[in-house]
Amino acid sequence: MIRMPMSCAVSWAMLALAAAFSGGPAGAQNYPTKTITIIVPLAAGTGMDTLVRLYGEKLAQVLGRPVVVENKPGAALALGAAAIATAPPDGHTMGVLTSGPMAIGPALYKKINYDPQKDFVPISLYVKSPLVLVVDPALPIKSVSDLIQYAKTSAKPLSYSTPGAGAFQHLSTEFMAQRFGLKFTHVPYKSTPQSVSDIAAGHVNFGFVEAGASLPLLRAGKVRALAVSSTTPLPTAPDVPTFAAAAKAPGFEAVSWHVLFAPAATPKDIVERLHREMTKVMSDEEMQKRAANIGLLPISPPSIAETQKYIAAEREKWGSMVRKLGLAGTM
Repeated sequence: MIRMPMSCAVSWAMLALAAAFSGGPAGAQNYPTKTITIIVPLAAGTGMDTLVRLYGEKLAQVLGRPVVVENKPGAALALGAAAIATAPPDGHTMGVLTSGPMAIGPALYKKINYDPQKDFVPISLYVKSPLVLVVDPALPIKSVSDLIQYAKTSAKPLSYSTPGAGAFQHLSTEFMAQRFGLKFTHVPYKSTPQSVSDIAAGHVNFGFVEAGASLPLLRAGKVRALAVSSTTPLPTAPDVPTFAAAAKAPGFEAVSWHVLFAPAATPKDIVERLHREMTKVMSDEEMQKRAANIGLLPISPPSIAETQKYIAAEREKWGSMVRKLGLAGTM
C-alpha cells in the first residue's frame, strides 16, 4: 500500500473542495446548461403572459439557451407559486408572482402550500399593475375631491364593484375608505368584465379597475377616470392624475406588481446575473412601450435587497387590511 504524504493529501482535498465550489454546474460561469422555464400562473394570452414571452425572447438571446413559458393557472395563482417554490434551485426554473399570492393570500387563505417568506428569492421587480379609479359618468363627480365630498354628503353609501371579496380591487377601495373615513357598499361580482361593465351601465357608482380593462371604456366615454392608484401616471393615460396628487394624499399607492422569482436556494451568483440581465432587458424603450400598452407601469428594477424590503412592506400593508376587514382565513 502506497501512503500519500499528509501535505499532499491536504492539498488534494483542498483542490477537490475548490473544484466543487467553482465552475460546477450550478455556478454562474457555466449557467445556463439547458432550457430555461418561466412559470406563469395565469393563462396564455393574459397581459402577464404576453410580457413574459416578450422578455423571455430577450433573455434567450443573452443567455444563449431557449426560454420557454409554462402556464400554470388556477387556485388564485397558488398553483404557479407552489410550482416555483418546489422547482430545482439551479436557475433553470423561475416564475412570475404578484401581490395576490405573495402579500394578500397568506392572510386571506386558511392554508397555502408554499411559504412566501422562505421559499422564494426575487430576481426582478419589473412592472407595477395600477388600478384606475372610475365612476359612472352620469354622476356629478369629476375629481377625487368630488368623490370624497359626494360620499360624505350622500344620503346613502355609494356602491363600488369588484371581482370579489378579498380581491385587490376590494382591498384598494377599502384602503381608500379608511384613509378618508368613508363608508361604501361593496358589490362583488364573479368576474372583472362584469364588474366594470356595470359601472358603465350605471348599476354601480364607481370602482377601482385594472388599467387594461378600464382604458377601452375610458376612451369610449363610458366611464370617467378620476385617478390612477400608482405614484406615477400611466404612460397610456398621462392626463389622469395619480390618486396621491388628486387627493393630496402623499405616498398613497395601491398597486399590484409582477416580480420574477426563483426558488430560495438558487445560487446567489445566478440570481444576481439574472437580475442584471432583466434590468438591461426592461430598460429597453420598446419593452417599456409594450408593457405600457397592456396597462402596466414599467419601472426601473430596484436591487434585490430593495425588492425584498418592498415585498415585506406590501405583505404587512395588505395583510393588515385583510385582517381589518375580518377576511383573515376566510378563503
